[in-house]
Amino acid sequence: MTDKVRAQRFAALALPHLDAAYGFARRLTRDDSEAQDVTQEAFLRAWRYFETFRGPDARPWLLSIVRNTFMSHRQARGAPMADLDHADAALDVVLAGTEALAAIPATPEKTLLEADARRSVMAALDALPQAAREVLVLREIEDLSYKRIATILDVPIGTVMSRLARARAALAAEIRRQSDGG
Repeated sequence: MTDKVRAQRFAALALPHLDAAYGFARRLTRDDSEAQDVTQEAFLRAWRYFETFRGPDARPWLLSIVRNTFMSHRQARGAPMADLDHADAALDVVLAGTEALAAIPATPEKTLLEADARRSVMAALDALPQAAREVLVLREIEDLSYKRIATILDVPIGTVMSRLARARAALAAEIRRQSDGG
């Protein structure tokens, strides 16, 4: 494959997922500058190893590279990689009132309430350990299937499901903690 064809193929398959890659990196790092560095290095790695990509959808492949790049950055700095907390509460219990909010017609008040709820959830998400954030972002924000998440995280689907359940519970507990003023 010529360099020009390779560049065109990379641009067509990878660049449309730049925002998703940055968003994932931003949720993992909790820092705009570090997220930019991780995303840039991930795309350099993707370019370098583009010949290894197989398949029609580059998004899971790229998000996997973003995650691996993030892990490499953390390990290089000697930062600890926190495990998931084992929480028992269900996210649905905490967010039970959201269906009622969705039924309200669009008004400036509803828009403000939704924006406030979104900020609260994102703040709670940022407060979670890295393993919980990554599985929640991949499933709930990036809307990836369990199979694709398993591929990105290099774990069995059952592990994805249990991590997701624990992450949702941890998110629910964090939202409760923040709403209690703690």
